[in-house]
Amino acid sequence: MRPLTEDESKIVFTKLANYIGKNLVHLIDRADEPYCFRLHKDRVFYVSESSMRLAISVARPNLVSLGTCFGKFTKSGKFKLHVTALDYLAQYAKYKIWIKPNGEMPFLYGNHVLKAHLGRITEDTPEHQGVVVFSMNDVPLGFGVTARSTVDTRKLDPTAIIVFHQSDVGEYLRDEETLF
Repeated sequence: MRPLTEDESKIVFTKLANYIGKNLVHLIDRADEPYCFRLHKDRVFYVSESSMRLAISVARPNLVSLGTCFGKFTKSGKFKLHVTALDYLAQYAKYKIWIKPNGEMPFLYGNHVLKAHLGRITEDTPEHQGVVVFSMNDVPLGFGVTARSTVDTRKLDPTAIIVFHQSDVGEYLRDEETLF
């Protein structure tokens, strides 16, 4: 487990900033204790510094996981967020979308969010912006990227795609073998 290089940090923070914006500062500068990002086997973990110090005594091949996995680097060097980062994304999200109960299951099966399933949307959400998808009961279901801005959304027909699916909590069951 090693710290992120400058290039890796830039890639990770750029991806996170797409979803949580300036609230990214709250991930690093926490009131309870300091947290940091660490890389282990191409996966980026968000871990408290006290836990990280304790993990030093474990050999790298024996260490499976530590803290919360935020995502992984692909072989081409791009960063892909995992559903395990959803709790932090939902907590600090800048833009949010709430979907109706009839749209929850299609989203949890990996489909995009349609306008017919849209319950509410944060005002002034731009196009191609990272959003966190919630149920109407404020339960975070996943995250995605907006296909249209809030203004354009009002003019669309009910079968138009509003949010492109990125990840959802249904992945815990669908990708059980490969997620961790």
